[in-house]
Amino acid sequence: MEMPVNHFKAAMKNQQAQIGLWLGLANPYTAELLAGAGFDWLLIDGEHAPNELQTTLAQLQAIAPYKSQPIVRPPWNDPVRIKQILDLGVQTLLVPMVQTAEEARLAVAATRYPPEGIRGVGSALARASRWNRVGNYLHAANSEICVLVQIETKKGLDNLAEILAVDGVDGVFIGPADLSADLGFIGNPGHPEVQAAITHAISMIKAAGKAPGILMTNEALARQYLALGALFVAVGVDTTLLAQAADALRQKYLDAAPVSPPDTSGKISVY
Repeated sequence: MEMPVNHFKAAMKNQQAQIGLWLGLANPYTAELLAGAGFDWLLIDGEHAPNELQTTLAQLQAIAPYKSQPIVRPPWNDPVRIKQILDLGVQTLLVPMVQTAEEARLAVAATRYPPEGIRGVGSALARASRWNRVGNYLHAANSEICVLVQIETKKGLDNLAEILAVDGVDGVFIGPADLSADLGFIGNPGHPEVQAAITHAISMIKAAGKAPGILMTNEALARQYLALGALFVAVGVDTTLLAQAADALRQKYLDAAPVSPPDTSGKISVY
């Protein structure tokens, strides 16, 4: 059995912009439904959504038959949890709240087998190696892992140059919600100061030869970031899409003219 290729990482190396969607419903049925939409990547969120290892595994299995590439965000920059996620077969990680080069190096080390890193060897138990059916997994795994670190504070921005210099960091994701809050504009990622910080960060990430990324549900801003050179952009969140669609449907009927009560004097149809 051949080593699975990380198509997301290959696209980043080839400077091909990838459009993604955030998964927060923690459900394999909805994950498969959304995988069928054809997004380049789908992020399974373990930081803010109620995902554990079992729900993450089920969603990975649901996405697997489709072209969408799964990315997982662990709850924290924790080598133990990262090891478990990698063993599930995840090849691309988005590590949250990275603020220093030291934290970036820890994230990279957690994804590499020794001597390059500290990932524990348990491939016989791991879906990642197809339970040791991928004969060269231990030798090839390091090169197929893609590490994305998330910058979402002023401290992270201040240390961005040093973070970008860390070998093994493939891309930097800018978290607009936390960043706007840390800059003093909570709930307003469109504020000019926040936008200026994001624009400058994207420029720095590009200049360092890394892939810039962001989550932005505002279409105009998402297109703006793509034009600036962002290579992986999430343009929606499943929970928000569902909530907005439900609200719009309900409002549609609230706004409609009142209808007459049904005539129940005759025969009642049974379905």
